Amino acid sequence: MKRTSPSSNNKRPHTPIMVDEVLKGFDGVELKVFYEGTLGAGGHASAILEAHPEIERYIGCDKDPDALEIAEEVLSPWKEKIELVQGNFADLDLQLQERGIEQVNGFFLT
Repeated sequence: MKRTSPSSNNKRPHTPIMVDEVLKGFDGVELKVFYEGTLGAGGHASAILEAHPEIERYIGCDKDPDALEIAEEVLSPWKEKIELVQGNFADLDLQLQERGIEQVNGFFLT
């Protein structure tokens, strides 16, 4: 029997479990450009964007196109700030370079 991920086949978002820890890690930090390396369904991203309205660009990367589709919907209130990237965060240098980004104020890589 093949195991499936809820986010990829049933379109049910994954519930993030580290939201409080992530938000605490960026408490008091002014974030203008943020990069998340495993965006998933966008749960951490929505919490970060809500807590940091000063964010101007949020680059969310994930290998799973289904997860990116869900994240696009979840993050629609911030669509003007969000850039979704299908790929691996191991290539983040190239991804940032392609977007002309020279400085990132915050990273979340899982």
